[in-house]
Amino acid sequence: MEPRSTITKLVLHVFPTFAVGGAQVRFAALANHFGPEFRHMVVALDGDVSCAVRLDPRLDVVFPRIEAPKNAMLRNIFRFRALLREWRPDVMVTCNWGAIEFALANARKVTRHIHVVDGFGPEERNTQIGRRILIRRMALANGTVALPSHTLMRIATQTWRLRPETCRYVPNGIDLGRFSQAVGDPAMPVIGTVAVLRPEKNLERLIRAFAMVSADIQCRLVIVGDGPERGALEALAVSLNVADRVTFTGHRDDIPALYAGFDVFALTSDTEQMPLSVMEAMASGLPVVATDVGAIRGMIAPDNAPFLATMDDDAVSGALASMLRARDLRQRIGAANLATARQDFDQARMFAAWRDLWLNAGA
Repeated sequence: MEPRSTITKLVLHVFPTFAVGGAQVRFAALANHFGPEFRHMVVALDGDVSCAVRLDPRLDVVFPRIEAPKNAMLRNIFRFRALLREWRPDVMVTCNWGAIEFALANARKVTRHIHVVDGFGPEERNTQIGRRILIRRMALANGTVALPSHTLMRIATQTWRLRPETCRYVPNGIDLGRFSQAVGDPAMPVIGTVAVLRPEKNLERLIRAFAMVSADIQCRLVIVGDGPERGALEALAVSLNVADRVTFTGHRDDIPALYAGFDVFALTSDTEQMPLSVMEAMASGLPVVATDVGAIRGMIAPDNAPFLATMDDDAVSGALASMLRARDLRQRIGAANLATARQDFDQARMFAAWRDLWLNAGA
């Protein structure tokens, strides 16, 4: 990493967890890109800092451990406000509802504040919780809110009633050059997914849909990633008699090479917003079969839209079967997704937007 300037702003990042996930991976990409231009302090409220392995070891970054007991909002707010005064960051970046107490601690401004909303937990999958709407409205009124999708922009301005001038649309981006055109397996098509194996990803739905599809179509399923649901998912594959056709790779670092071996990318989450895995699949020239959640419909090429499914095993199975039966269709949609990714998801735009946020926003 080459120094870009003499700026050494201290950016405090507050995450509910710093385990590997979309928001954490995005921060690692940003921090690695900017190098010594910024110093970083990363707070993981659950104490998990496993995503630290993705950070360049030459970065100036510390991981203070703090107590953040559950169901102690008022006490936490006073403690966090004292920490802000002690640490004196140039800007604080809080992430999602799990970090809202730090946002509240800065309601009477101690430092510039940016709040990032990447999505919602299962409890707010279908509707916003009234109490949380009010708390967000109060906690986020005096800073900047960064949102990666137009759906989230509408929620922030219309449901939370935040002032539009405080909300910034900042789409995620990826290093498109890391990904090459997928070649798949013409003899035995591969359905692939890349995800942390957590309940909201609902990979049970994908395995059940795969079991239905594979009864009629020769194919395989590859699940890339690890997480607390792995044991239950492996047991489900055994119970459905498809364990010999389902591969669990665990955590892998060679993600682009794995995408290159897929024929169809699948995502069956209950809740998402702008998933990095969909962008990566598109950058690999893959067609996408996904549940119609979050901003996915607005991400993919129009030709791919008919293959978004309701949150139903039969609907996912039907979309997968239609895609698997037509190789020419897969290639055409994959090419359209690749063109869309190159147009919309270049990480250079994301870097420029976030540099401006860290330096200037939230006043």
